Amino acid sequence: MRVLSRVAWAWLVQLLLLQQLAGASHVVYDSLELEASAAAAEGVPPSIVNSQLRTGYHFQPPKNWINDPNAPMYYKGWYHLFYQYNPKGAVWGNIVWAHSVSRDLINWVALKPAIEPSIKADKYGCWSGSATMMADGTPVIMYTGVNRPDVNYQVQNVALPRNRSDPLLREWVKPGHNPVIVPEGGINATQFRDPTTAWRGADGHWRLLVGSLAGQSRGVAYVYRSKDFRRWTRASQPLHSAPTGMWECPDFYPVTADGRREGVDTSAVVDDDVSAAARVKYVLKNSLDLRRYDYYTVGTYDRKAERYVPDNPTGDDHHLRYDYGNFYASKTFYDPAKRRRILWGWANESDTAADDVAKGWAGIQAIPRKVWLDPSGKQLLQWPIEEVERLRGKKPVTLKDRVVKPGEHVEVTGIQTAQADVEVSFEVASLEAAERLDPAMAYDAQRLCSARGADARGGVGPFGLWVLASAGLEEKTAVFFRVFRAARGGGGGGKPVVLMCTDPTKSSRNPNLYQPTFAGFVDTDITNGKISLRSLIDRSVVESFGAGGRACILSRVYPSLAIGKNAHVYVFNNGKAEIKVSQLTAWEMKKPLMNGA
Repeated sequence: MRVLSRVAWAWLVQLLLLQQLAGASHVVYDSLELEASAAAAEGVPPSIVNSQLRTGYHFQPPKNWINDPNAPMYYKGWYHLFYQYNPKGAVWGNIVWAHSVSRDLINWVALKPAIEPSIKADKYGCWSGSATMMADGTPVIMYTGVNRPDVNYQVQNVALPRNRSDPLLREWVKPGHNPVIVPEGGINATQFRDPTTAWRGADGHWRLLVGSLAGQSRGVAYVYRSKDFRRWTRASQPLHSAPTGMWECPDFYPVTADGRREGVDTSAVVDDDVSAAARVKYVLKNSLDLRRYDYYTVGTYDRKAERYVPDNPTGDDHHLRYDYGNFYASKTFYDPAKRRRILWGWANESDTAADDVAKGWAGIQAIPRKVWLDPSGKQLLQWPIEEVERLRGKKPVTLKDRVVKPGEHVEVTGIQTAQADVEVSFEVASLEAAERLDPAMAYDAQRLCSARGADARGGVGPFGLWVLASAGLEEKTAVFFRVFRAARGGGGGGKPVVLMCTDPTKSSRNPNLYQPTFAGFVDTDITNGKISLRSLIDRSVVESFGAGGRACILSRVYPSLAIGKNAHVYVFNNGKAEIKVSQLTAWEMKKPLMNGA
């Protein structure tokens, strides 16, 4: 039965490609032709336009610019992803809502753009938004439109499926009463965008958030209420605000607080369901325009007051982040098919705009992640969706109980590792050699990693993986842990402090690349000496998950030597303490169907 279903899926994919690619926005160009034209670009290194740096299993269209994921949903057996897309080039501009569908979140087929500038309320831009499932199962999209070119005036619009019986939702219509929300009452009209998925209260009213900026520096999530998605009224006060700058792409959703990994539908908990309310917490996420990172807090939603209160009173100063690397404008959705919440996030390029124009594409989406609340209730856990494991090759390679001495590195051989999935469990025999954490860096993981990178010898660590490494190690991207003794007066009960870091400073010989170290502190107990790491390696992206998803880092890299068959993976230890690889398993990853590419 499983074989038949795969055959049926393959035939359906072929049909969709024949029907859609001729008219779709994702025009497929011959890769050799693209490389030939790109190589002529002045000042662009040949390796940048090498097709082997184009990701193999991360989501992207065949060409051009993409950014924010929009309105992900599951509808009538299909997963849908809309996203900001420039059909005319590899830089931002001319934005439309591109649309792709999938049965499994891994193999994707591109359809025609779903939303393009076509009415007065979005004539100058169709920006980000979200989808909501109505009580009768009909999906509704709310999105930001720009209706004045001179002042970037932002309004919120609604779009409905033309034919709700079409599982692919190929056509969307914009009612004549758009815009449905306008920036009144002193709201900054140039900083007013990205409506969230709506949730329904016991009073029958829908609520959603719109991100904004109040004054010069206060990020705000305004609450709007409606019975019919046509007439919306702003609540008397914001759901929440903080002095962090503009809040883009807000997201607000419930998570179970009883240790289960199941997701919760955004509208599942209503005002009068006291027992259900006691079993959930809420997550408020905002993309900070000033910092270009996604921050979130866990807290309580007061339904009567329409207010959100973070559990951590200092949360607005030291936010948690979904990802401590290149990950922005994220959006979650509830997947009713598997009762889980899934997170999408955009990863921009780290090369130059000239490089992007030369290669003809820019931007990817991170691997979809399942998210749930850690049993401690303090943070979210994230893990690649289980479907990605279908791309693993049949014959993994393993290391078991391998001791790695100080200054030593061990190569992982037997598979091609430019496109791979590596899971490893480490054990540290003793933490006695751990360095003392500098109090000045106790809240600045990225600064700490920059000062104490992968090649800086330490006590316990740095230890981890060198990925996309050349044979002579001229190029390498390090993903590693470093353990510190807690700083005096630094809190945390004196337990060891674990730093997770990605160091791409030696990832490429190409010039003009943005190569920052990315890092986060991992809230885990390493007193038993054990910690795990998983890295998804995909040609020009390294997406890593530390300690079971307690810290995640995505980094974009562009090797000039470690490409294709010339890419290697090593386990390394630059600390004074021995480490043991208790188990390492690595799989070569296959390429899925990716929007016709």
